Amino acid sequence: MESGLLYALAAAGLWGTYLFVLKRYFVGVHGAVLTVFVNAAAIAWYLPFAVATGSEGLPAFPPMDAWSIAVFAGTVVFGALAFVVSVQALAVGDVSYVAPIAKIVPVFVVPIEVFVLGAYLEPTAVAGIVVATTAVYLANYEGGDVLEPFRRAVHSRAAQLALVSAALFAVSDVGRRVVLDGFTFPTRLWVPVYLAGVAAVVLPLALRRWPATGIRPFLGKFAVTGAGVAVAEHVTALAFASAPASIASTLVNGQAIVAVLLGCVLLGEPGLRRRLGAAVLAVVGVGLIAA
Repeated sequence: MESGLLYALAAAGLWGTYLFVLKRYFVGVHGAVLTVFVNAAAIAWYLPFAVATGSEGLPAFPPMDAWSIAVFAGTVVFGALAFVVSVQALAVGDVSYVAPIAKIVPVFVVPIEVFVLGAYLEPTAVAGIVVATTAVYLANYEGGDVLEPFRRAVHSRAAQLALVSAALFAVSDVGRRVVLDGFTFPTRLWVPVYLAGVAAVVLPLALRRWPATGIRPFLGKFAVTGAGVAVAEHVTALAFASAPASIASTLVNGQAIVAVLLGCVLLGEPGLRRRLGAAVLAVVGVGLIAA
């Protein structure tokens, strides 16, 4: 599982940077439009790698019955919905506020994996998940009543969207683990198929939310961002293929800390000292998970 932890940490860094890029460089672009073009660019970058690293090009689909296909399709659909909702949350709120809420995904993943899939977690891993999730809470805490972040979530549109995206991502993360490990779905095939499936799901919405200025001003940004997404998706797939979803999801969603720090340092958003403390707490959680 050690390699899975390293992949998950690398994915956290990549996706945290990606959240910052979305907030900084894609103002005014609807999440569905962004998804279609970034995913298309990611596939274009990834396919040559996938073909070149295999002895016979892309690997074939593993045998899949109706249940396997349903789980695969559900993973794609929930992942697509989660991403669109999270981008909309970023559009109406600061990245340093939205990211910690949107990335409490493990809070939803753990019950699904334990009660639905019958998974067993070591006590130290459970403690690590709690500590890492607490780090996300601390990154969002602004003083006063300890329940204030929850009250804000009730009234804040950005927080509401972020919470919905976290729940959707949780279902998708568990499905990803089942597909990659349980169905032994090849990583080099999963990445382009997943990206294409997500783009197909949101395409009808993208066509209705086309930007008034067109997409030409964003084509270069789509291409560069797509390259980052291709790498991030590959590393994320390796993480979920090597570690339980509850653990991989916890570490990958440490991207919230990366996004918060980038937002504070590069966008001038408040709370740098407190959020650095959250980053330290996240490292402690990682250590408990890996113990």
